[in-house]
Parts: sequence; structure tokens; C-alpha cells
Amino acid sequence: MIRILSVENMRASDRATIENGISGAELMQRAAKGIYDAVGARKEWTKTLIVCGCGNNAGDGFALAGILKDNNVPCVVWLLSDRFSDDGRFYYEACISKNVTIVDNIEDCSEFGIIVDCIFGTGFHGKVEEPYRSAIERINASGAFVVSADINSGLNGESGRVQKGSICVKSDLTVSIGDYKPGLFLADAKDVIADKVNCDIGIIPAHKSFMLVEKSDVAHVLGLRKHNSHKGTYGYIALIGGCVRYSGAIKLANLAQSAMRSGAGVVKLAVPQSICEAVMPHLLESTLFPLSDNNGEMCFEKDQIKELISGVSTVAVGMGIGNSDETFKLIEYLLKNYGGNLIIDADGLNAISNNTDLLKESAPKQIILTPHPKEFSRLSGYDMNTILEDPCIYAKSFAKEYGVIVLLKGATTIISDGEQVLLCDRGCGGMATAGSGDVLSGIVSAVASYNDDSLLATAAAAYINGLAGELAGRKNMISMVASDTILCIKDAINTFFE
Repeated sequence: MIRILSVENMRASDRATIENGISGAELMQRAAKGIYDAVGARKEWTKTLIVCGCGNNAGDGFALAGILKDNNVPCVVWLLSDRFSDDGRFYYEACISKNVTIVDNIEDCSEFGIIVDCIFGTGFHGKVEEPYRSAIERINASGAFVVSADINSGLNGESGRVQKGSICVKSDLTVSIGDYKPGLFLADAKDVIADKVNCDIGIIPAHKSFMLVEKSDVAHVLGLRKHNSHKGTYGYIALIGGCVRYSGAIKLANLAQSAMRSGAGVVKLAVPQSICEAVMPHLLESTLFPLSDNNGEMCFEKDQIKELISGVSTVAVGMGIGNSDETFKLIEYLLKNYGGNLIIDADGLNAISNNTDLLKESAPKQIILTPHPKEFSRLSGYDMNTILEDPCIYAKSFAKEYGVIVLLKGATTIISDGEQVLLCDRGCGGMATAGSGDVLSGIVSAVASYNDDSLLATAAAAYINGLAGELAGRKNMISMVASDTILCIKDAINTFFE
């Protein structure tokens, strides 16, 4: 896994490193050298414009200008502010002594092959105002190879959001300094960062870091299957969902198929009796368990559910089931009586949003909640916009308070058990389509069923889901549907054993 530090953690770590004897000026020089090497590894340095704002981010730019001058690379510094940090001023004065060209305005950036964005650092929030807005517009229109130092100017370092009506530098390469920040992965980040790399400058985290899930972590979770095993070795799963109004037959079959393709031993799909005939032709290896219903919606009957979950290692519930009193009775029963892994999604989440205390004293071995931001807002009671300003912290806080695992969906998925925060940045825009959440729930239920480490299993499932989506999206993201992701689960899993 790869470390990710919150903006606050990065500031504290930076201060601690300086207090332990490495000067701020030395760290700035290391950052500049890291940018120089990262760009040089990808393309030849050519005539370069470095756009500097204020503070330490600008200081990195001044230090980089000095390195370029020393290496005979034509370079111009565009100075947008006359405010300097102490270390920034040191390298600004070094630029003057080295006769680096420094200007206060450039109308046309097209003459530069490379532009380095050193306007704002990770502490930026809010809306970009002049003169910075015009500078960013010119950078984005330049046609140059654009490099952002630490983070793209205009992008929030914690949330990865670009404020509505604001602007952000679109980079070909972003060189993170010290450690990655959450804002390099979340929300709008994927739309403004083509490529990114981290430059280690010797900073040791002051506080516990978040972690980015890597391919090797998922391979460890999947493991190798023993010849001397059987279907029960890899988990009996019950998937409970569906109603006439909210979920089509093929969509429900997809849910079961995604679990089977992800390694589940046996999958039982439990749906209202009245839609069983529609679902059955689309169901292949899974079995069908009819539930009593009324007008196409499930009716809770204790003995039926008791039979369904007997001997089952994982239950996933809520997908397209409808938000009714019967759904709440079902969730309540499972929370009080079921001893395996319980995954709650969609309408299941909505059903307990006003009764979240049920989560605190519950029977399941592990509860895994899989909300999108709006569902998480209902669960947590926080405004959705507030959550999206710092989603890692809110997911962690809720998970800790209720003793659950939270998988918060988004462009980058956040997974937390209240102690650790894991991020999974796999996936593509083509997955923004109906049924994608059901596919994820199926994969989570499967991987959780044959792993004891529920947190890592949940993160691995998100990775498999995202990678399968990426493979499906290679052909065409516009026409992509959820079943395309399922068709690529096998190919995604193959990559872990190549």
C-alpha cells in the first residue's frame, strides 16, 4: 500500500521534520530536484515557464528555476504575487543572483514547451480569484506539457473538489511532494490530472496515514485456491433484494453473477415470489429463493429468512428492495440474529437511516455499509456537501462510532473500519450507470465470504470492481452498462495471476 497524508497531517509532518534537523530550505531544494527528475524521466526539458504564486509552493518553483538555470534549460518565472515565505524568499533571491528571467505578466504561453504550476499549495480552498484565474486559463490554453507541483492549483487538497464556478490547472503530470494527499485522488482529481507521481523528500508522518490499495494487496486477498477444497470453502452467500418497481430481472441476475465471478462458492438470490419467473431465465449457476410478497414487494417472514440465512457466511441486503416497513423489519432481524458478514446497500441503508443505533449492538461478525454520498448523508445526518469537503474523516468517524466498515462510493472509493482509511482509485466514468452499485455489492459479498480480514477484503472488492470497469470502458464508456463490468471481472482477476 502507498501512504496518503491528509493536509493537516502533512503540515504536522513537515514541521516535525524541520524540528528534527532538516531545514525548510533543504526540503524545498529536495522538492525542486524531485520535480526536475520526475519531468526529465518522461520528456526532455525544453523552454519552461514556472508560474509562481506565494508561500512554499512558489518557493518550490523558485528552487526549480535555479536548477534549470544550472542545467542550461531556458526558463522564465512568472511572478503572480510579491508575498514570500522565508524559504521561498531565499530561493527567489537565488534566482535573481543567477539572472533567472522574472516577469509579472505573460499574455501568451504558447512559446513554452513546459509549464510548471506553482501557484497554490495543498492548503488552497475556495474559489480562484484574479490574477490567478486568468493565469490558470492561459496555462490550460497553452498546449504545453503542464506540470503541477504538489497539487493542481485550484484543487482542494483534502477533498479533490473544484469549487463550483471556479477553475483548476489541468496537468499532464502532477508531482506530489513528501506523500500523496487525498485531493489527488478524490472527486474532480481524475478529470484534471492525467498522470501523477510522488517525490519522497524524507518526511516522516507525524500521525497515522491513509493508505492507497495496490494490485499486490488484492493478489494477497485472492490467494491461490487449493485443489482439496469444495464450494463451501469459499462461502455460501445470500443476496436479498429486488421488487417489481425498482429492479429488473436481468439486473438481479447480474447481482448474483458478479458474486459468482468473484469467487463465491454458492450464491442464493432471494427475491419476491412475484418476480421469480422473470428472474429465473437469466439466472445461471446461482439458486433462487422466493420470498413472500405483496404487490411485488418483499414481506418479512421470520421463518423464511431464518431458513435463507442458515449456514450462510455472508448476506448482502437492500439492492432494489424498496424502502418500506417490511425492509426495516428484515434489516432489524438480520442485525439482531445473523452471525456472519452482513452487507447493507441501497434501500437497506435508507431503511435504517433513522435507526442507526441498531448498528451498535448487533449480532453480525462484521457489518459492511456501501453508501454513495447521498445515502451516507442520510445515515450520518451530515449535509452531503459537508461530507464531500472531507470524506475520509467522515467515513472514518462514522465507522468508529458504529463499529462498522464504511465503503463510501465515489470517483475514488473510501473504505474505513474507524481505525484505518483505505483508498481505491480504480474505476472509470462509464461505471456511472444504473446497476453498478449492485455489481459492487455482489463482489464485496463474495470476497468477504472467503477472507477473515473484512477491511482488506472490502477494499480488494472495490479494486476488482474498478479494474473490471476500466477494462469494460476501454471499448466505449458512453455505451457501457453494468453487465459489461461483470463480463470483465474474470479478466480483471486474471491480471493478479499473470
